[in-house]
Amino acid sequence: MTRGSPAAARALAQGAGKTATLIVACAATALVLVIFTVPVTTVTGTAAQLGAGPGAQAWILSAMSVGAAAGLLASGAIGDDYGRRRTFVWGMAVMAIASVVGALAGDPMLLILARVAQGLGGAAVLACGLGLIGSAFPGDELPHASGIWAASLGAGVAAGPILTSGLDALGGWTAPYWASAVASAALGVAGRMYLAESRAANPRRIDLAGTLLLSAGLACLLAGMTQSRTGLSQPLVWLLIGGGVALLAGFVAVEARIAGPMLDLRLFRSPDFVGATVAALASGAGVLALMSLIPTVLERGYGVSPLAAAVMLLAWSGTTAIAAIGVRWLPLSPRVLLIGGLTGCAIGQLATYGLTRDGSALILLPGMFLCGIANGVLNAALGRQAVASVPADRSAMGSGANNTARYLGSGTGLTIAALLITHAGSAGGVEGLLAGWRHAVLVSAVFSAVGALVVFLARDRTPRRA
Repeated sequence: MTRGSPAAARALAQGAGKTATLIVACAATALVLVIFTVPVTTVTGTAAQLGAGPGAQAWILSAMSVGAAAGLLASGAIGDDYGRRRTFVWGMAVMAIASVVGALAGDPMLLILARVAQGLGGAAVLACGLGLIGSAFPGDELPHASGIWAASLGAGVAAGPILTSGLDALGGWTAPYWASAVASAALGVAGRMYLAESRAANPRRIDLAGTLLLSAGLACLLAGMTQSRTGLSQPLVWLLIGGGVALLAGFVAVEARIAGPMLDLRLFRSPDFVGATVAALASGAGVLALMSLIPTVLERGYGVSPLAAAVMLLAWSGTTAIAAIGVRWLPLSPRVLLIGGLTGCAIGQLATYGLTRDGSALILLPGMFLCGIANGVLNAALGRQAVASVPADRSAMGSGANNTARYLGSGTGLTIAALLITHAGSAGGVEGLLAGWRHAVLVSAVFSAVGALVVFLARDRTPRRA
């Protein structure tokens, strides 16, 4: 093949297309995580401006998770069947519009609804962004591309609180929402211009019943968990959780009976799919939930400013981004990476146990660095297995399923940890708060360790032929 030949031109164009896909999908993924972290450093000022009480503040912090969990699997399946680029671009548009609504919100309820919509749009971006990468980088190219995608997750979490704090200082709590709207619109245009459309070779009809049951079930379940942070005795909490469980049971029943399900339940016979799903669930319930609470503990327990807390969180999030890129050079199978990542997270979480009122918050740093390294390994392996553990034409669905498990785990772990910290803190001031943190560390480490054990046990037991 000579330079300037038609074959060389096609190869060059194909390479440029792959590069564009990776850049746009990773930039959009990082933006979703930046938007996700907006309330971490702005919720106090936002609450003061909008008159939001403790319950509304919990919803402002968690509403995007509710929308994302409800929309991830459905948007992934829709992307596979009707176009991953199309669904990705629509997701960016929804995020842009929702960000404008959030900036204009004059009361807590409108802001909460805008955050839910941001989550729905972000779900389409996350699911179809990784689906587009899986389609553009098949086979041996996938580990490198998925590692960069995983690094964009860490980069978004690392940059988000710092960018948000700066924008809040310059233009008030609405400034991050206006910036999010502009960035979402720009990346939506870039996606429309530079991404190549891809879809399943044999698209299916929309599984309407499954989509509605799953989305409503996950939304109710996550909403119940969020509401529980202001008290478990509320009837609404158990109504939402019970309704969510019933709807999800209905989803499983429907998927088992129809010909073209959104989620083929036979995938749960695959050790690779089970391992990736359980690892994502354990990641959310373990390290992600615990690290999400560090800014709150630093601010309330040690009087650290939101910006300083965000900078300290870089020990975890920044390390995660760097470690994810380096995973490509580890000569280990995805299963071993998942087990090692979860085990490392459990050890790192336990290393953050020793917070005391008279001690220094810097004692968290060794554990945060270790969690960052392990989480980077875990994210890279999950990004790869989310696509590799499903049929090639269902890559966005695989991404959606994996990220759904991660968000569901995060909601569960964060609720348990927040209840432990809040209950202990209200009973005993700062000392009680830190005692609650230590309890949360133990619970979250158990989630990570159990996840590692399940992935270890989930292996193909089919006898090999001689």
